[in-house]
Amino acid sequence: MKNSIKLISNRALFYLAILPVSCGIFAWQGWAWWSWVSGPLVTNTSSTQSPEENAVTIKIPVGTYGQQIGEDLEAAGIIRSATAWNFWVKWLGMQNSDLEFKAGTYNLSPTEPLSAIADKILDGDVVKLSYIIREGWSIQQMAEYLEAQGFFPAADFIAATRNIPYDKFPWLPSNIPHLEGYLFPDTYKIEAEQNTAEGIVNQMLGQFEKIALPVYQKNQNNSENLNLHEWVTLASIVEKESVVAEERGVISGVFNNRLKKGMRLAADPTVEYGLGIRQTKEKPLTYRQVETPSPYNTYLNIGLPPTAIASPGLASLEATLNPEDTEYLYFMARYDGTHIFSRTAAEHEAAIAEVERMLSSQ
Repeated sequence: MKNSIKLISNRALFYLAILPVSCGIFAWQGWAWWSWVSGPLVTNTSSTQSPEENAVTIKIPVGTYGQQIGEDLEAAGIIRSATAWNFWVKWLGMQNSDLEFKAGTYNLSPTEPLSAIADKILDGDVVKLSYIIREGWSIQQMAEYLEAQGFFPAADFIAATRNIPYDKFPWLPSNIPHLEGYLFPDTYKIEAEQNTAEGIVNQMLGQFEKIALPVYQKNQNNSENLNLHEWVTLASIVEKESVVAEERGVISGVFNNRLKKGMRLAADPTVEYGLGIRQTKEKPLTYRQVETPSPYNTYLNIGLPPTAIASPGLASLEATLNPEDTEYLYFMARYDGTHIFSRTAAEHEAAIAEVERMLSSQ
């Protein structure tokens, strides 16, 4: 009996002795397993390669459960184990009951650990397309650019600009035929899911509302008594004529003077817009083109054209509300971006002759 008790005691001591060792082994094995399954799936890439170069594009639809996301990530070769993903998601959920993965299109790299991939989807770090709209571009130029960048056909964009979204932007003037002038020039990023002609139009209108509209509202009682549509229209002409920033205020002042005196604006860009052409130094507007009737021809029509002819930038919009106080009534382009400004018709004729002599001598 004593021997039996002693044997049991020895066994108990043995198990107690190896228990910490066993726990340590199991813990080490568990940690080794977790480190492997949660680590980057791909580790043998060049040190000069960025995660983006190995990225895989994956779309997560609205309402997708966390478990399904893990299965999709494993199937796409982005993570090693959907089981490990589920463990990680449960752990995150214990820390934050409001845990929510964001739907969208993602570029995810198998060179990143599971935790970093989860963070991207939790943060909604979706794929964003970038595009740049330049000051002075017309709707046609924007459409051609977006098509060339692979966004969508130019015709889709043009059609979208003729559908005026008064429900979203009630400040837009009534009865405008299209959105020329109101698509604010800027650098943009848009989520892949919103990459539609309507989505981009709304984004640019939203930027006009955010940046340009407050400038007008602050100066609504401007000395020129311009309503919103007149302001944008005149600013678009100032934009097209102002190649050199330092001349912008003077050019605005010239147009302001001509409007007050009831003179025709006689702005070449309005003729070009009406005819759908663009003059160059080698091929300037002809007398016949200038004499061609068009609602946009400010050589023939007094006042402003029916709509803007391009999207003015903020500088031109501000200059139109604050024209320089000047006596000039005319300006002649030197074709280097600068102009010769004149007070009288005689001075203007002399400026024209000077430019013609300069061109003929080149």
